[in-house]
Amino acid sequence: MRDRTLLRVEGLELHYQTRQGAVHAVDGVSFDLHRQEALVVLGESGCGKSSLAKALMRLLPRNVHHTAGRVTLDGVDVTALPDERFRREVQWSRLALVMQASMNALNPVVRVGEQVAEPLRVLRGWPRGKALARAAEVFELVGVSTDFLARYPFELSGGMRQRAVLAMALVAEPALVILDEPTSALDVLTQASIMNALKRVKRELGTSFILITHDVATSSELGDRVALMYAGQLVEVADAERFFTEPAHPYSRMLMASVPRLRQRARPEAIPGEPPSLAAPPGGCRYAERCPYRFARCAQDPPAFRLGERHRARCWLHADDAPAGGGA
Repeated sequence: MRDRTLLRVEGLELHYQTRQGAVHAVDGVSFDLHRQEALVVLGESGCGKSSLAKALMRLLPRNVHHTAGRVTLDGVDVTALPDERFRREVQWSRLALVMQASMNALNPVVRVGEQVAEPLRVLRGWPRGKALARAAEVFELVGVSTDFLARYPFELSGGMRQRAVLAMALVAEPALVILDEPTSALDVLTQASIMNALKRVKRELGTSFILITHDVATSSELGDRVALMYAGQLVEVADAERFFTEPAHPYSRMLMASVPRLRQRARPEAIPGEPPSLAAPPGGCRYAERCPYRFARCAQDPPAFRLGERHRARCWLHADDAPAGGGA
């Protein structure tokens, strides 16, 4: 029987070297992803979400200070692969990325169809005609007329360019696509259209997704599971329905309380304080300074407590001997 787990991440770390010292952008992140599943990675700006995507894709900047951890994709430890083999066999073929503000990354002097077909020509050696035919198929899948294949990027709207970049990520039929804020620069109607296209791709191709966002409303559209990131760590991972209705980590609760709701009279609540600097992360629980439930043990770094099947929360409140309700 084929293993349902497509991706397993264990103890992933990515630290950058800066003038202020080493920045712990990704610090001991672990999670798994099933086939045909969408995982939403939520969190405030600067918490390490985009760095997590770069670590998974092995698209690392020059100022990397430290990397560690293990990434297993479809049963293969891809962290053990040499760079050239990873580029040839994994990047774009098995694991693709739609980067933040990627709609501005298209080459302005090359026709859109040629850019979408390029991964097939480079990675698989397909002839131009065959690659363009496949690009046309993917254009239709993401809801773009094939007439746009012959156009230049400046002739497309922002939403159309975003769809073209999505088509480029899908053209080689990867098992997993990472989407980094794919709708952040688009109007509400275009955002809804893009999310509908993603749901169609998930349904028809069986593609798995990791959606990186700070938008709770967007995440609820696509996500089967939610991973909440704070200060370089995952503080809660849960099924989407349980996360949105019964958040377990204090940060999760505060985040959900800050979201406006149509059928609720209670006013949204602001999350007090600011995230810690990743150049000098505090010892113990990284959320403790902002947490209304903190108590003495929060001075120690909490493990990820198991609260149910595939549900983990990194908080001492879930220890067997934790005080009821915590305490300031």
